[in-house]
Amino acid sequence: MPTYDQLALGGAAVTRDRTRAVFGQVMGLVALTVGCTALGAYIARNLTGGTGLLLFIAALACVFGLNFASARGHEQLAIGLLFGVGLFLGMAVGPVLAVYAKAQPAVLWQAAGATGAFVGALGAYGYATRRDLSSWARTLFWALLALIAFGIVGLFVAIPHGNVIYALAGLAIFGAFTIFDFNRLRRASMASAVPIAAGIFLDIFNVFLFMLRLLGGGRS
Repeated sequence: MPTYDQLALGGAAVTRDRTRAVFGQVMGLVALTVGCTALGAYIARNLTGGTGLLLFIAALACVFGLNFASARGHEQLAIGLLFGVGLFLGMAVGPVLAVYAKAQPAVLWQAAGATGAFVGALGAYGYATRRDLSSWARTLFWALLALIAFGIVGLFVAIPHGNVIYALAGLAIFGAFTIFDFNRLRRASMASAVPIAAGIFLDIFNVFLFMLRLLGGGRS
């Protein structure tokens, strides 16, 4: 008959296995969604006009849809909508990335490398810490609204070094979101894999855009 210590060790091993399975599932989904973004950017590299706004709206609709589908157990639909988020966002920024590819190709690689290092470091911290950071959610929500408001004001009012301030503030906020989402991943079950993958993907996408803005002198 197994002892208490053996049962405890067995339970810990099962928990670790489940945690690793969820981590692998989430990061696999994130990688595939990033691939969809790259595909979308290539497809839409020559788009012009106001199509980008419609594509951003379509991506936002997919985000709401995948959360709804995931909450009701429709995992395959949620995964399809997650890939739709990546594809639509890639198409939305495709023309901008094409401009960088022609005028400042090195900036694209620098932004991608900086994004990988930034997200990797903060994500590792968020996943490693034993603290439950769910209390950050409300603060991050209001910080994101403040960032959006600052961006709108910056469209109409000339703010000294406004682009740099906006980019640095965006990196700070989405850096905190990265820590928060990887902390959620540490405690997640397989049922919440798709929404968490969406959150981490959006962190990566926004960090990349802010890195591009900072390194490219505001072209984006």
